[in-house]
Amino acid sequence: MTPLADGHRTTSGPDTVGRETVGRDTARADGSGTGPVRLSLATEDDLLAVRHAVRFAAVAAGFSIIDQTRVITAASELARNAYIHGGGGDLVVDSALAEGRTGLRLTISDRGPGIPDVEAALADGYSTGVGLGHGLGGARRLMDEFEVRSAPGEGTTVVTTRWRR
Repeated sequence: MTPLADGHRTTSGPDTVGRETVGRDTARADGSGTGPVRLSLATEDDLLAVRHAVRFAAVAAGFSIIDQTRVITAASELARNAYIHGGGGDLVVDSALAEGRTGLRLTISDRGPGIPDVEAALADGYSTGVGLGHGLGGARRLMDEFEVRSAPGEGTTVVTTRWRR
């Protein structure tokens, strides 16, 4: 695991998420109860579903409108990256509990080629497509914790958490 200057972490290869525990009290986007919400990232329509599911979970978790917007924006960008650059994947939205704090944890995994240089990919202006290159770094700035696990040929997983204020 490589610590970054801003306190976030990056990893290459398998790793654990840390000391926090993932809870089971996030409201499901379909309103059918509680527990983690898993969404497929296989079509453009799935990207819209991500925004709705994350908004629902952020409201249910008691986030302010500003923090709702931060989490939704980060989720949207990360889901789009998994869809476009990773050939699709999955998003899991769940509650996070640690040291008396509650928050939302997003885990985005894709089946793509992996990120050869995670540090470079997190820098503003880095892009492998036609975008401006603010996506991955921008998503990191919107969240409180941000971890990237990637290995060439094995895809990428981003685990990120926003804590309720």
